[in-house]
Amino acid sequence: MYGSPLSTQARKLMLLGSGELGKEVVIEAQRLGVETIAVDRYEHAPAMQVAHRSYVTDMLDGAAIRRIIELEKPDLIVPEIEAIATDALVELEQEGHHVIPAARAAKLTMDREGIRRLAAETLQLPTAPYRFADSLEEMREAAVSLGFPCVIKPIMSSSGKGQSVCKSVDEVESCWHYAMEGGRAKKQRVIVEGFITFESEITLLTVRSVSGTSFCAPIGHVQKDGDYIESWQPHEMKEEHLRQAEDIARKITEELGGYGLYGVELFITPHGVLFSEVSPRPHDTGMVTMATQDLSEFALHVRAVLGFPIGPIRLLTPGASHTLKADQESRSFRIGGVAEALTLPHTQVRIFGKPETKIGRRMAVALSTSDNTDTAREAARKAALSLYIDYDQE
Repeated sequence: MYGSPLSTQARKLMLLGSGELGKEVVIEAQRLGVETIAVDRYEHAPAMQVAHRSYVTDMLDGAAIRRIIELEKPDLIVPEIEAIATDALVELEQEGHHVIPAARAAKLTMDREGIRRLAAETLQLPTAPYRFADSLEEMREAAVSLGFPCVIKPIMSSSGKGQSVCKSVDEVESCWHYAMEGGRAKKQRVIVEGFITFESEITLLTVRSVSGTSFCAPIGHVQKDGDYIESWQPHEMKEEHLRQAEDIARKITEELGGYGLYGVELFITPHGVLFSEVSPRPHDTGMVTMATQDLSEFALHVRAVLGFPIGPIRLLTPGASHTLKADQESRSFRIGGVAEALTLPHTQVRIFGKPETKIGRRMAVALSTSDNTDTAREAARKAALSLYIDYDQE
């Protein structure tokens, strides 16, 4: 039991990272009477616009994060992005603070090396072949060893930043520099992955709660340069592949522990299912659940972290999402075409409210439902194409 927000009995949830996914988490938490605090590196981030209070700070500055946490004394600390001072979260958890789902999960999943070694070497989960490299020369050797094409990723990045497909030895140097530009936390290290020929890639939203482990219907998605463009639910799969996917998701999330929703990314190949990555938080491809499920991924995450039971997760209708991305940098812009997008039946639009555009930054998403995913995908695509960004001359 707990009191109303802004009272001395309130239960507090602090969000570390306050983007469009965090905004939905805040809304769902407030629906259950929770006081919310949003923290991010820039002012007027989407979740800040709906939270009770907000703070702007360097998210990689552990001392700064600690000061805010000690000031607010939140009951729950909920990381929403990868680029956080995770060592500080580990220390805070050891001192008695409650990090969601666990500080170890936040630390491991920020680091592609940590999570890949855990999955492939400790848990023996099937993955793409890989090697790590600390220099251009080491990366060249790894790429030649694994063969071309291969995939290059900084060990610390998000939303596809710094990720590329290296098609030949002539492209190795440019891929190295691109990875260095996109990496975070100043770590000059990459993972080189063998290229996987897959039939599809999916996100399996996996919920750990007092009720046990639950799965949402699989979500298919299309990515470009490692960042999601569209997603749909349900993604049709062979029963055998679905069982393999759930087994992999259960094993990795059980190892990471805690309560909350995990986004487990998997490759579906003719020979079986391969583990790709995992996020200990709602997933961008899971925005489609705002239209398809009785409880969205955000509602499920909040219920789980608050210790409430999770019943059967119902898929109400097939649906799809499609993003609107910026192609310029601007602090003065408007999003148009909303009325045209909403003329399409069974379609919704979410404008994130970000204060500035950057090239490739997601600014809005269209959600459509139908009696099948193909029709829903086409409607969501049309709706997203109706949207546009009008950049003012600065």
